[in-house]
Amino acid sequence: MTNDSVRPALDGTTIRPVRTGESEAEAALIVRAFAAGPYGHLPKGAERAAFEADTAGRAADGAVLVAVDAEGGVVGTASVLRASSRYSRVARPGEAEVRLISVDPGAQGSGLGAALTRASLEEALGWGAAALVLDTGTRNLRAQALYERLGFERDAERDAAVGADVDSLAYRYPLQRREDVVVRLMRADEADAVAELVESAYAADFELNPRYRADIVAVAERARAHQVWVAADAATGELLGTATTPRAGATMSPVAHAGELDFRFLGVAPAARRRGIGETLVRHVLALARLRGIDRVVLNTGPDMLGAQRLYDRLGFTRLHEREYRFVRPDGSGFQMLAYGRDAGVDAA
Repeated sequence: MTNDSVRPALDGTTIRPVRTGESEAEAALIVRAFAAGPYGHLPKGAERAAFEADTAGRAADGAVLVAVDAEGGVVGTASVLRASSRYSRVARPGEAEVRLISVDPGAQGSGLGAALTRASLEEALGWGAAALVLDTGTRNLRAQALYERLGFERDAERDAAVGADVDSLAYRYPLQRREDVVVRLMRADEADAVAELVESAYAADFELNPRYRADIVAVAERARAHQVWVAADAATGELLGTATTPRAGATMSPVAHAGELDFRFLGVAPAARRRGIGETLVRHVLALARLRGIDRVVLNTGPDMLGAQRLYDRLGFTRLHEREYRFVRPDGSGFQMLAYGRDAGVDAA
């Protein structure tokens, strides 16, 4: 959720990065939310008060996400922090941490806390973080139930006493499947390299007509509307593969129906083939669907992309014959565009 991207939440509420002029409202919301919680009766130290008030500092350490209602009011917030930054408390190198997940007392119980947590997971995923971690007080039973329902795992090694009257429980949500490959959002200065990668990936399998080639290499333009993901070698940073997904709440192609996630432009650098990069990227899309609470992933592919078809078959995708159509070229020739789909489900190892 970078570059001020907006995602729908509940009943006209949207989640996006905090904007200039909202810091005071965001900090005040945190105070109200925590006062209504299980630790609201305890005195607040100066260090904690300064942390809550420092919206700009938390944003500089990562990202401050806010939930904004239809009237523009801030009704929720979460701070996603990079490991080793000043406000990170339990994250280890390579991880991200979420703190101060807060919902206005009048909106609690609406599911907004879950939406903010999902948005925080996606933010950390975009950074390429190995995991998102957090801690919460032992008395905060509602929060514990939420994190466990969303798939966080208890990490007892990081449990700690936060204060004289507060013991914390730590949770961790793994975001990367492999130690040797990191999947993250493309950086702006990588657009040309990704365009070269995806063009070479497609050209290795079949001849590209000028129109399709132009569509494939329009990576910078694509990133303005959608999410361009890259798989990079964890040791060297070399770009190995790419895939594009829509931003939350949107679709990229007619193949996707309401409540589904589609993806396009899956490509693996020719030199990186046989390393499982294509499978890693497809499983990444399935994981992204689960983060968003989406049940199904769908896609189109051409009849010549036999390697991709074998990959989809192996990963449990099935043909959606009713969604297939004939693609007609400007010269009148054409081919049958294939459609595949799979429930996001629980990913297998």
